[in-house]
Amino acid sequence: MMNPKAATMILDILLYLLLFIVLAAAGFVGFIFLRTHLNGGTVPGSFFGPKPDKRLDVVEQWSLDARRKLVLIRRDDVEHLIMTGGPVDVVIETGIGEKPKARVSETSSPVFARPARGMGAPAPIQPVAASAANGSQPES
Repeated sequence: MMNPKAATMILDILLYLLLFIVLAAAGFVGFIFLRTHLNGGTVPGSFFGPKPDKRLDVVEQWSLDARRKLVLIRRDDVEHLIMTGGPVDVVIETGIGEKPKARVSETSSPVFARPARGMGAPAPIQPVAASAANGSQPES
């Protein structure tokens, strides 16, 4: 049979061991929540799901002086140049690296042809298509 003093000592050790395990588990759960909160994710998604692609990234930064910085950031494959640290943050350039938009091609020849002017009154303006169809040459 055990001594009552030894049994109390064993129960105290088991109680402190159980308290340590509970506090360690609470600290681990708190660490996981803090890490996912700082990374901008959700707790279930951080364990099992794939992480989403980063949409925002600091590409480069340059110090202009003691207060101001030029920061090149990329959002959705488009870069933006920003100057920070002054009295007002300034967007210097946007759309760097953006795919060029399709432009409507302009006609290579003008719509109206202007014949050479003489010394008198100005010559009338004739459409290019009409003068080409008639086969007439502009008057000088």
